[in-house]
Formats: sequence, structure tokens, C-alpha cells
Amino acid sequence: MDHREFQNLALERLEDARALLAAKRYAGAYYLAGYAIECALKACISGLTMQDDFPPKDAARYYVHDLAKLLESAGLGARLREEAASNERFEANWATAKDWTEEARYGARDQQQAEALLAAVGDPQHGVLQWLRKYW
Repeated sequence: MDHREFQNLALERLEDARALLAAKRYAGAYYLAGYAIECALKACISGLTMQDDFPPKDAARYYVHDLAKLLESAGLGARLREEAASNERFEANWATAKDWTEEARYGARDQQQAEALLAAVGDPQHGVLQWLRKYW
């Protein structure tokens, strides 16, 4: 996948998560909201590495589903800490989003959990996806 495909996928997965939330499909909404952040981080990495396609399979550090590791691979750890230090709402949103894992696809989530993650990811002013879009 190339840089732009990851960008589009991140935005599509957020919309998918919103649709699932509206349909009261909370586990799917939660999973896809987190997956939107994973895709956004991979868009940042793809742009950073200047690869036409996402880095090759032997680049194991990029082929993870751990948001904190992807954040560091994207070179955004220090920037995130700076933003969090100056923006309490963003800090709270990251605190919610960072706990998402790939294993979320197997677990049950309730309405409150799904709404919280969607708000953290999709907040147009202080959301994690909005912040990541500055760097992709």
C-alpha cells in the first residue's frame, strides 16, 4: 500500500466506525476506530520512509499493531509528548486511544467504550487522527 492509500484507509475506517456505532455494533466500532489510528500512523511512516509502498516485510518494526511502537517508528513520540503537555484534551484523547490493541477485534465492547474511543480518535479539534493528519 502506498502513502495515500493509508491516508484514505484511515479516514474510511473512522467513517466505518461511526456507522457501526450508529448501528449499535459497539465492538466493531471500537475496533475500527483504533484501526483508523494504526492506518494513520502507517501513512506517517510511509511518508517518512519515502517508500512507494509500505516498507518491505523484512522491516518488522513497521509490521506491528502496537500504536506506541508505530508512533515511535513514525518519529512522532517527542511531538506527541509536546502536544500532550500543552493540550489537556489531546492528552486525554491519546490516553484513551493508546490502549487500543489488535486483539480488540476479539473482545466485546460496550457503548461507552466505543463512544469514548471514537471521540478520542475523531474529535475535530483535539482528536488523535486530526493531530496525525498534520504529519502524514
